[in-house]
Amino acid sequence: MTHCHSRIEWVWLHWSEYLLARDEFYRWFQKMTVALEPPVELQLGLKEKQWQLSHAQVLLHNVDNQAVLLDRLLEEAASLLNRIGDPSVDEDAQKRMKAEYDAVKAKAQDRVHLLERVTQEHAHFQASVDEFQLWLKAVVERVSSCVGHKSQLSTKDRLSALQDSVVATIQEFQRLKAKTSRLCNAADVQLWQRLQRPLQDLQLWRALAQRLLDVTASLPDPPSIHTFLPQIEAALAESSRLKEQLTILQLKKDLLGGVFGQERAAVLLEQVATSVRDRDLLHNRLLQRKSKLQSSLAQHKDFGAAFEPLQKKLLDLRIRIQAENGLQRDLPGKQAQLSRLQGLQEEGLDLGAQVEATRSLIQDNPNHQHKMDQLSADYQALHRSLEDLMDRCQQSVREHCTFSHQLLELRHWLAVLTQKLEAHRGYLGPWDAQSREAEAERLLAELPEKEAQLPLIEALGRLVMEKSSPEGAAMVQEELAELAESWGALRLLEESLQSLVRNQQLQRTEVDSGKKMIFTNNIPKTGFLITPTDLISRHHRRARPLLREGEGSHEDFSQLLRNFELWLQVENSKLVRIIAMKAATAEDLRTRETKLQELEARVPEGQHLFENLLRLGPARGSLDELEDLRYRWMLYKSKLKDSSLLLTGSSPGEPTGFQKTPRGRGLGAFCRKVCC
Repeated sequence: MTHCHSRIEWVWLHWSEYLLARDEFYRWFQKMTVALEPPVELQLGLKEKQWQLSHAQVLLHNVDNQAVLLDRLLEEAASLLNRIGDPSVDEDAQKRMKAEYDAVKAKAQDRVHLLERVTQEHAHFQASVDEFQLWLKAVVERVSSCVGHKSQLSTKDRLSALQDSVVATIQEFQRLKAKTSRLCNAADVQLWQRLQRPLQDLQLWRALAQRLLDVTASLPDPPSIHTFLPQIEAALAESSRLKEQLTILQLKKDLLGGVFGQERAAVLLEQVATSVRDRDLLHNRLLQRKSKLQSSLAQHKDFGAAFEPLQKKLLDLRIRIQAENGLQRDLPGKQAQLSRLQGLQEEGLDLGAQVEATRSLIQDNPNHQHKMDQLSADYQALHRSLEDLMDRCQQSVREHCTFSHQLLELRHWLAVLTQKLEAHRGYLGPWDAQSREAEAERLLAELPEKEAQLPLIEALGRLVMEKSSPEGAAMVQEELAELAESWGALRLLEESLQSLVRNQQLQRTEVDSGKKMIFTNNIPKTGFLITPTDLISRHHRRARPLLREGEGSHEDFSQLLRNFELWLQVENSKLVRIIAMKAATAEDLRTRETKLQELEARVPEGQHLFENLLRLGPARGSLDELEDLRYRWMLYKSKLKDSSLLLTGSSPGEPTGFQKTPRGRGLGAFCRKVCC
């Protein structure tokens, strides 16, 4: 443990020393960069140029001395990288440090080479001038000595001796003059080009800055901003460097006038002033664009932090809604699905409030506005889809509740009635006309009324099957089949009980043969009851003369019978279509209600036609048709009444069942219902 602690302390000390050395190196690098950044100043004399060269050589020597420190830093960085793996000392950082040092060294070497060349040229020129001056002085002395010397040679001879020397000297002077002129011109051109270089760099910078301003006028997304923002910052740094160089030129107005003349210096300074003004304008525009991009980036960050979670929530909500867009097997599954959809609806409303709250972060950004509009449109579409799905689910739950309630009620009634009829059929003792037969008639009188509910239950079952899964549809089909089987068994029990009642009535008829009104098989196989005046067996009807033959002809009765049958068939078809209609919305319910009211309004018309048939009286052989038609008329009115009661008890948004149909109270009440 102590050993590990010591190693950690050693690495920490090693890291601290490296940071101190690196900071010292970068301070030296910054200082050297500032020293080498200004261009080489122009000097008049050779001594000044030699001093300037000596200073540059000192700087280069300083740069060379820093190579040792740099090598140590690189070694320490490699060692720390192996130990701690910090990215600030990786290979890229080391290469970057080496490249920065090489750049400073190259700049120092270039400056030394330039100053050496300038100093050598100036020294060569100064040596030539000194040599010429020495020669000229020697010639002057020789001429003076010749003039003052009392020589026997004549002046012509002495001048002739000096002529060749003077000519050679003049030629050498002309050569030196030409060379000096060439050197001055070359230095002038080179110096002028060097002074023009900041202006040329500024022209290139202006083109780059203008292109950046054009490109960044409208950036669509943060990646583009991250791409161009560093370029703008680099352009601003280059602008500051160019301004420093141009400012130095403006400060050396007198020197430029002395070197190039006042006219050329004025032209150069005017160009510099114009370039500085243009640079200031572009620099300010770049600063504004940088501030705008930074602000836009901050807005993007705030907007993205709020927008992306909303987008994810919307996508998650869409996936969950799509997962609920399926058919369920039974009523509990549909109710659970409806509960889940209601929870999703609450989440959707909360998401809509968050979407509206996020609009405050747009701040006139077209890109953000487009994204928010798209998100809002997607949310509205998803909200409408969820509402439609909930409406369909609510309608399916209502229909399934109604079907289950009515089916359960009818099954219970079938079980109770079957049990009671079984009890009556199993009674083997003598029948009491005032008790047993009345009770059997009361029980059997409920059959037509309940039979009218069968088409409604079947229609509801078909609707439930359409809105259930295949397994659920098979279950509903099985329930309907079981109901039909139970109803068939009840019909068989009804026929058996009718036969038993008929036998008891025949036995009483033999005892009381003097009576004219007998109780025959008043319950046909279809479950219909007739009045006591019509309850005569068919055997007696064949022997009985026609009592109402004079009240109407056979043709009139047949025509009225066909007319009523046709009218009843049309009305019953309309009722069946209305029952089979899908009522998904309140508008559909109102439409069904209107159509049922129209059918109810035409019931008095049908009753009037039926009463005309009764007044005219049936022709011979038509009594069975009249009984069948009377049952169908009663069944139609019962079915119409149950449909109206079902519609009255239903409302959109609430699952409701069928209203309980009032049961007939005995044989007399049921006969009044049929004949009225």
